[in-house]
Amino acid sequence: QVQLVESGGGLVQPGGSLRLSCAASGFAFSSYAMSWVRQAPGKGLEWVSDINWSGDTYYADSVKGRFTISRDNAKNTVALQMNSLKPEDTAVYYCTKRSGRYVYFGPDYWGQGTQVIVSS
Repeated sequence: QVQLVESGGGLVQPGGSLRLSCAASGFAFSSYAMSWVRQAPGKGLEWVSDINWSGDTYYADSVKGRFTISRDNAKNTVALQMNSLKPEDTAVYYCTKRSGRYVYFGPDYWGQGTQVIVSS
């Protein structure tokens, strides 16, 4: 069965960095687009970043230039490097699998989420 397990969240000061990782299993990882989505306290889901099967990347304006998504098809992992973190980046971050190779396919599986808190 498909499993997505996030790790790397935690408490960080404003301006700091964190690297989230998502370990995927149960499907042909290299053939699917992957995404990161977040949910801040009391707010709805917000798309953060996508990477399609061939490595093309896409970012929300709110994180562009600060976050970098990457994938390692040999290790079946997708990562989100987050730099210059701001308090408004505080959220639960979810790794999602899209239902096809490209980012226009909808997500069909979600991880359990990892908490990121940006605070001094």
